[in-house]
Amino acid sequence: MNLIELRDIRKTFFLGEVVLPVLKGITLNIAKGEMVALTGASGSGKSTLMNTLGCLDRPTAGDYVLDGVEVSRLSNDERALIRNQKMGFVFQNFNLLARTTADGQVMMPLLYGGKYVSQKDARQRAEALLTRVGLADRFDHQPSQLSGGQQQRVALARALINNPPFLLADEPTGNLDSNTTREVLALFKELNEQDGITILLVTHDPKVAASCRRVIRMADGLIESDEITPGGLP
Repeated sequence: MNLIELRDIRKTFFLGEVVLPVLKGITLNIAKGEMVALTGASGSGKSTLMNTLGCLDRPTAGDYVLDGVEVSRLSNDERALIRNQKMGFVFQNFNLLARTTADGQVMMPLLYGGKYVSQKDARQRAEALLTRVGLADRFDHQPSQLSGGQQQRVALARALINNPPFLLADEPTGNLDSNTTREVLALFKELNEQDGITILLVTHDPKVAASCRRVIRMADGLIESDEITPGGLP
């Protein structure tokens, strides 16, 4: 069963009199429970496609069905709710607040979830997730007190706090050394295999891409290849 269905997705930017087509007709399905790498050179369109999949931008044309709902034509508020309830985001630069503790960072999305959660329950959920990602002794640490790998684990726990079925990771290992990269990718793999979370990992690194069972390569706004791989860690 598909979580994502894209049909002839196009995105064109209009810069004054300049017309810049970036996505030129993307059609693909991603099944529930898949772990997919999206890769390609700079300018290939992968970031624009990720922004479209994450409901951060809407396509110029085409259909985007997420978990049975056509989302590309929803209002901004409706798409924001979809992002909060259906998606978790992990970024290269972690996007943590400088003076907020790890548990505070992870609790934050609960404030925008549309459902009341008590402070006690929110903290318990945050601490459970931090423990799962290996930070049981870092609940009260601020980003400056954490290594890059630890900060990315906080960001991953934050992305999971609303139990999203879909996790988007944009160059999540870009600022990490090789050992920490393996550890973070192992966490993604565990979440995919044990929890059934659908994961889209955007990366320019072919070794990182090869950690996924499916690798989609983009070039010039189109899908160049879509392959099944052994999916081993780098």
